[in-house]
Amino acid sequence: MDDWLTTVLIALPLVAGLAVWLLPWSNRAAASFALLAALVEVGVWINAVTRFNFDGGLQLDQQREWFGDLGVSYHVGLYGFSLWLVGMSVVVMAAAIAYAFWVGRERPRAYFGLMLFLTGAVVGVFSSQDLLVFYVFFEAMLIPLYVLVGVWGGPGRMGATIKFVIYTMAGSLLMLAAIIVYGLSEGTFDLVEGGTSTNEWAFLGFAAAFAVKAPLFPLHGWLPDAYRESSPEVAAVLSGVVSKAAGYGFLAIAIAKFPEPARDLQPLLLGLAATGLVYGSFLAFRAPDVRGVIAYSSLAQMSLITIGLFALNDLGLNGSVLHMVNHGLLSAALFLLAGAIERRTATGDLDRLGGMARGRPALATVLMTVGVIALAVPGSSAFAGEFLILAGVFSAGWAWAAVGAFAIVLAAMYTLRLISAVLHRDVGPAVADEALDLRPAELAIVVPLVACLLALSVWPAGITDHISFP
Repeated sequence: MDDWLTTVLIALPLVAGLAVWLLPWSNRAAASFALLAALVEVGVWINAVTRFNFDGGLQLDQQREWFGDLGVSYHVGLYGFSLWLVGMSVVVMAAAIAYAFWVGRERPRAYFGLMLFLTGAVVGVFSSQDLLVFYVFFEAMLIPLYVLVGVWGGPGRMGATIKFVIYTMAGSLLMLAAIIVYGLSEGTFDLVEGGTSTNEWAFLGFAAAFAVKAPLFPLHGWLPDAYRESSPEVAAVLSGVVSKAAGYGFLAIAIAKFPEPARDLQPLLLGLAATGLVYGSFLAFRAPDVRGVIAYSSLAQMSLITIGLFALNDLGLNGSVLHMVNHGLLSAALFLLAGAIERRTATGDLDRLGGMARGRPALATVLMTVGVIALAVPGSSAFAGEFLILAGVFSAGWAWAAVGAFAIVLAAMYTLRLISAVLHRDVGPAVADEALDLRPAELAIVVPLVACLLALSVWPAGITDHISFP
C-alpha cells in the first residue's frame, strides 16, 4: 500500500475534480463534495507522514515505464523536504476551497473542479522524480490558474492573466529545452538514476523558469496584477503554494543535478535574490493597498528563500524548507484575511481603512497573531527559518547575511504599517460601524492555518530535524 500513497495524493483531487465537473450536482452539493475531497486529501497526507521513514532517502515511491526508448517513466515519490511542501500545499488548498465555499463562488462546479485539479497538479510537481513528468505537472498548474484568474478575477483580470501566461510560458520553454539537453546527455530523464551535469546553459534554463514562477527580480512583472486581480483564495494559492514549486525546482533539480554550475553561478543568483529582497521590501512598504503589501512581501520572502537555497549548505537548505512551509501558511492566511477585510469595506486601500480593531476582537486577534509571526519575533516560526537562512548564507559571505538582516528590518516596517493601517488609527471612511467581526465559518478557515504556524513556532525542529534531500 505504501508505494501507492504518493499516487493517491496526486490522483484523489484529480478524480474528485472530474466528478465535480461531470456529475449533475447542485451548486451546494458540488462545493460540499470539493471541500470534503480537500479534507480527505489532508487526511491521506497525515497517513503518509505516519508511514514515512525520515532516516531514509526517497520514500513512498512508485515507478512505471512510460516511454522506454527515451528512459521516461511515471516515477513519483517523496523526500523529507518535499513531504512537508506537499503537506503545506494540501492544507492551504483545503483552506482556499473552504473560503470559496463560504463566499459562494459563481459556477461552483467549474470553479471547484479547477481548484481540485490544481491541487493534484501541485502535489504532482512536488513528488515527480522524472523530468518529463515534472514538466507535465508544472505546466498543468497553469491551466486552472489561467481560468481561475481570467474568469473569476477582478476588472483587470484579462490583462493580469495574459501577462502571467506570457511570463510563465517563456520560462517553461527554456525549461523544456534544458530538460531535453539533460535527458539526452544522461540517457535518462529520471532524477534518481540520472547523474550530475556541468552544463551551465541547461542550469540557466531551469533557473530562469523557476525564477519566473517564484517570482524573482527582475522576472516578477506578472506578480502585482495577478495577486490583485485574483480572488482572495486564488491569490493565497499563488503566493503560498504555486511559488513554492520554484523553490522545489531549485532544490531538487537546479542544485541537485547541476552542483558545479550552481557553485560557479552562486554570486549571480545570490545577487539577484538580494536585490529582489530589498526591492520587494521597499515596494511592500510603499504599497497603497493590503494586497499590494502582501504581494510584494511575497517577492521579498521568496528572494530570501532563494538566498538560503544558494547558500549551498545544510543550514541554508534547512532554513529555506522551513521558511517555504512557514511562508506558504503565512501568506495564505494574510490573503484570506485581506478577502475578509475587502468583503466588509469594499476596498483594500490603506488610506480608506483604519480602526477595524474596535468592536471586532476576533479580526484584531487573528491579524495581530499572524502579523507578529510575520515580524519574525524571536520564538516565531519565521524567526527560526530566517535565522537558519542567514546563518547558512554567512559562510558564502558576510555581506549577503547583512543584506538579509537589513531586509528583515524592512519586513518589520511594512508589516507594522499594514497592521496599523487596518486595525488602528482613526476609523477610515470605508469602515462602517455595522461591519461585522470574523464569522465562525471564517475563523474555522483561518484559525487552522494560524494553529499550524504556532505549532511550527513551538517546534520548528519538527521540520528541520525531519528533512532528507536528493
